[in-house]
Amino acid sequence: MHSKKPDAHRQNEKIVENKELNIWEALIPVIALVGMLAYNVYVFGDDALSGSNQFILLLGGAVAAIVGFFNKVSYKQMLAEVAENVKSTSGALLILLMVGALSGTWLVSGIIPAMIYYGLQILNPTIFLAACVVICAIISIATGSSWTTAATVGIALVGIGDALGISLGMTAGAVLSGAYFGDKLSPLSDTTNLAPAMAGGELFSHIRYMTMTTVPTILVTLVVFIIIGFTLDTSGTADTAAILSSIDNTFNINGWLFLVPLAVIFMIVKKAPPLLALLIGTLMGGVFALIFQPGIVAGIAGASQLNFESAYKGILNAITVKTSIATENAALNDLFSSKGMAGMLGTIWLIICAMVFGGIMDGIGALSRITKSLLSMAKTTFGLFASTVGSCLALNVTASDQYLAIVVPGKMFSKAYADRGLAPENLSRTLEDSGTVTSVLVPWNTCGAYHSGVLGVSVGEYFFYAIFNWLSPMMTLLFAAFHIKIKQLVATPEPVQ
Repeated sequence: MHSKKPDAHRQNEKIVENKELNIWEALIPVIALVGMLAYNVYVFGDDALSGSNQFILLLGGAVAAIVGFFNKVSYKQMLAEVAENVKSTSGALLILLMVGALSGTWLVSGIIPAMIYYGLQILNPTIFLAACVVICAIISIATGSSWTTAATVGIALVGIGDALGISLGMTAGAVLSGAYFGDKLSPLSDTTNLAPAMAGGELFSHIRYMTMTTVPTILVTLVVFIIIGFTLDTSGTADTAAILSSIDNTFNINGWLFLVPLAVIFMIVKKAPPLLALLIGTLMGGVFALIFQPGIVAGIAGASQLNFESAYKGILNAITVKTSIATENAALNDLFSSKGMAGMLGTIWLIICAMVFGGIMDGIGALSRITKSLLSMAKTTFGLFASTVGSCLALNVTASDQYLAIVVPGKMFSKAYADRGLAPENLSRTLEDSGTVTSVLVPWNTCGAYHSGVLGVSVGEYFFYAIFNWLSPMMTLLFAAFHIKIKQLVATPEPVQ
């Protein structure tokens, strides 16, 4: 689902169990964390993600550790799980740094301004949000990655939406709805492969079975965005000509700039390692900046003309630190700024702290205990589906990692589905409908932190508009409640003697 593949140890990891721990003790750290985060957000508002939430996650981990000590869990075991959790995110952290670098060179080279320039002329405000969903769905199916989609076309679409006067939250919600639809159905996606592996199913059977809930969900999402589009009063539409003129006067805009994003998408479709694709995209962006925007590169370096030293300094500044490009239009000045690799450090800090909390919760056996308690409440087929959904949502909040939200319930529930005569596709579909897509709705989850960092829009702003993401678990429960398309296990015939 990310631009990284899940490590093999994630699929094979042992779920830590602790018979000493009861459900109420397992819930103590969760209740403490939710309470502390709620108060922290109340006090700091949107600034909570700047650092205070990170420390609250560490405090939540400390509460979990105290519960662990009282239940005979060693400090060494807890630390080992934290190390394993942090190790599993190393690929994601490197990708975040490279996305920061890529956004910097794509800004100074004129690639992002070119996308906005042509996008403003093509995308009518009325259909803009629905078009965002469709465009991101296509890119995400092709790449198998919502992360790559957000980091490339997603950033440009948020910029276009902002220029049109459309709320950042609306555009980001439409981008993520499309990105997660495509990612969820793409055979190139890691979570699309992980879910059937955990449930004991087969990849393409899983994808076919997923379309039954996923297609209705995306159609409802599109209808809602089309309705929103017709009711929008976009203040930016009247200023489009002025915005286009400002972009044209500041950058050398031409079609050649699109070679870079096309090259990155081609590499990812051809299964090149995502880090390599993003690095090449960053370097190509730097080269194109020197060719097409020499004056801007020199200006970023604080020089009057471009030479080897100012070129080197300008490109490295764009890659690593915050850069801003002034235009004649004040509305564009905030849009044409990038924070580079440095801008991703807050998100990386958040992910590491979330992994500390999730690791300790796993180490003391709390994740296992919470999941088992949910499983024990599943007395009916609908109850089993509801318990799976609840377990995935709980793990996205507590473990802060979508892979664990698939792996832990997948391992815990697979036997229960088989015992009820339910095919593994039921479990794998439910894992994706509730584990994969809701990860982006939790601010301290790796996905929520990543997308809010990359798109520059807080989870709180896009939560309501990420319609596909919160509607998916509801759709899977609706199908379960009315017993629609619930596949049964086919009995294996006895061999002929």
